[in-house]
Amino acid sequence: MPQDTTAPRLNKVLAYIDAHLDADLSLERLSRVAACSRFHFHRLFRARFGLSLHQYVRLCRLRRAGERLAFRRCAVLDIALDSGYRSPEAFARAFRQAAGQTPSAFRRQPRWLPWHGQLQTLRQSRRLSMPSSHAPFAVDIIDFPATPVALLEHRGDPALLGDSLRDFIAWRREHRLPPSAAATYNLLYADPDECAPDDYRFGLCAAFAGDIAANRQGVRAALIPAGRCARLRHIGSDDALAAVARRLYAEWLPASGETPRDFPLFLQRVRFYPDVAENEAVCDLFLPLREPAPETERSASLKQ
Repeated sequence: MPQDTTAPRLNKVLAYIDAHLDADLSLERLSRVAACSRFHFHRLFRARFGLSLHQYVRLCRLRRAGERLAFRRCAVLDIALDSGYRSPEAFARAFRQAAGQTPSAFRRQPRWLPWHGQLQTLRQSRRLSMPSSHAPFAVDIIDFPATPVALLEHRGDPALLGDSLRDFIAWRREHRLPPSAAATYNLLYADPDECAPDDYRFGLCAAFAGDIAANRQGVRAALIPAGRCARLRHIGSDDALAAVARRLYAEWLPASGETPRDFPLFLQRVRFYPDVAENEAVCDLFLPLREPAPETERSASLKQ
């Protein structure tokens, strides 16, 4: 069977776009990255990803702009310039046309459902087409220490997770717990692709061992328990996380002979998008495992 030489070159272009969203992403520049004639490159790109090059770049920049508006304190002027616009006014017009809100209104209270609707095509393209840069599939088993955390649970439609995230960021700021001072964890109770929206549950956590008074955000004290865990590092987009987790369960777990224990899959955020380029974001996935059976029990089971 002939080898597909186009896919690696186009995937290289995606990584380049992620790393250079505030730089020149013209057809001429990206066709050189792909080592492909610009007369054919744009057609190859659309055929593989279902979007024109211009649409893909615009949506990537729009998504990063929205993340910064909703979750960071970046100036609108800086966001506009980093998104390729020459003025805040031009950026505001483009953002409102795409998101249905001005940047200032989105910063105050994002309307998540229209926002996610705008980005659905981009999300599908990335899930289907982007390679995961964690390969080879290297899993190690560690003893995870008991870790007290401040926990905010999101329950309900995953499209509205941004509201919970904004509440959790606000609580962390009030208590001076930035990621540089308190490790960030997520508890992955459910796969959003495998459950009804109303049944979705997701934990937002920051390492914290103190008392937590009643608060408007609903943050409470919790514990990630000590125990053995399979650990896998993922580098790149969150769009690939579900596929990485499925591969951990479908490939590594059956071959390992291990058994999961009664605690959900969780992850630690090491480097965050949009603070770093999306292809440079880092998280460690942890699959909690049971302790191995004592030697006497294993011997007895082998004799039966």
